Order: sequence, then C-alpha cells, then structure tokens
Amino acid sequence: MRRLRTAVVGVVAAASLLLAGCGAGSSGETDTATETVGTQSITVFAAASLQSTFTELGRRFEQQNPGTTVAFSFGGSSSLVTQLDQGAHGDVFASADTANMTKAVQAGLPAASPVNFATNILTIAVPPGNPAHIASFADLARPGVKVVVCAPQVPCGTATRKIEDATGIGLTPVSEESSVTDVLGKVVTGQADAGLVYVTDTAGAGDTVVAVPFPEAERVVNTYPIAVLKESENADTAGRFVAFVLGKEGRRVLSDAGFGAP
Repeated sequence: MRRLRTAVVGVVAAASLLLAGCGAGSSGETDTATETVGTQSITVFAAASLQSTFTELGRRFEQQNPGTTVAFSFGGSSSLVTQLDQGAHGDVFASADTANMTKAVQAGLPAASPVNFATNILTIAVPPGNPAHIASFADLARPGVKVVVCAPQVPCGTATRKIEDATGIGLTPVSEESSVTDVLGKVVTGQADAGLVYVTDTAGAGDTVVAVPFPEAERVVNTYPIAVLKESENADTAGRFVAFVLGKEGRRVLSDAGFGAP
C-alpha cells in the first residue's frame, strides 16, 4: 500500500509540473496552478508538550503561506510512533525525546535524518496554594502525597525514572498517564497533590498551577527532534514547516514558551 501511494504521489507531482509549464503563457492558467500549489495541507504528529507552541507555530505558518493548512495530532511520543508505524497518515513527526524518534527511524518512517530543535526539563506542578506543601523532589515520596507521573514509555515518564534512579528516591504514584498534558490535568482538577511535568507545561498553564523547581531535574534533559515523514504526500510543504520550526521565528516562539536550545 505504501509503495502504491508513493507511486501515485510521483504521478501527481509530475502532472502538476506539466500543468504549471503549460500554463506559463496565460495569467489565468498561472493563477490556477499557483492556487493548486498553495492549497496544500499537512498533518503534524507532535508530542503533547508541544501542543500550545506548535499550535501557535502552525497559525503563523498558515498566515505566511496562504492557502496552506496545518493539522495536528498531539499525544505521547511513544503512542504517536505506534500510530504512524501502523499506517496513520502524517507528514511531520516531532518527538519529546530522541529514544522515540530512534524507534521511528528504525521503523523507516522519516524521509531523512531528524534534526534536534528544542530541549526541556521536568518540574513539579502543584495546585495554587500548594496544599501538600511540596518543596522538593523528596517531598513527592512522603506518605499520603498523591503524585501523578507519566507512564514509563512516555518521554516525561522516562525522565522521571531517570531522576528516581539518580536520586535514589522512589515514587509511588497514584496514577501513570499516557501524556504530560494528562498529568497536568490531574493537578489542575485537584485529583493530585503534585505532578511531574515539563517546565513549559507549567509556564503555559498560567495561574491554574504553581511550579516547584527542583535541582535534580537538571540532570535529565529531554531533547526534541523533528523530521519529515517518508509517506508525506506534501513533502515540500512539510519540509517548509520543519524549516520554519528550526528558523528564527520558530526558535523565538519556542524560547518564549520556556524551551531550551538543542
């Protein structure tokens, strides 16, 4: 099926070039060809922690590329890789860690080598007023503290495990979530005393949560890679979106959201 779709894409691309060449002598035909090229749409599979930032980047990209539509599928990076490997349509994949991007590469999903575009670290999110009086990572292990973390296969869960190993402090979470946004949601709705999320998540949550930084987080830095997918039917537009994320404006938006440079 993938080979057939690739062949069809090649035929469509060749036909588009032929039509563009034939229409060069007429302004009316040229406008039609330009409109066809301009109405490209892409689907970006991106880590849940990128939701706010990539939504903004998508909006700006559409403004600068009239007629282009950017749709998103956000979720845990491990879940996104599984979906793509099982045939889900996507044009770009952005992971919250290199491990899941490596899985994508091993599955033959990216069209070229991924490029790192951001970094992130964990912080503790607590409800306003910090009723459980959480002041350190060790406090999360106190008896009676309801802490929520990401599942081990999710990048934020992997980072949590690494911090536990580095500090020798084991947590007993009341829940392990499939994405970092689900962890944040548990804290926001009062279902948890604390949750381990990224610094960018607390920054984007406004006054619904309070961040409690802890120095051990600096030991585990998540690096975010991005790549155009081999099965993209609009590889040119997908490539331009990736370039936009890597460019000055993309880096500025990421920085403003709290992401570090790769």
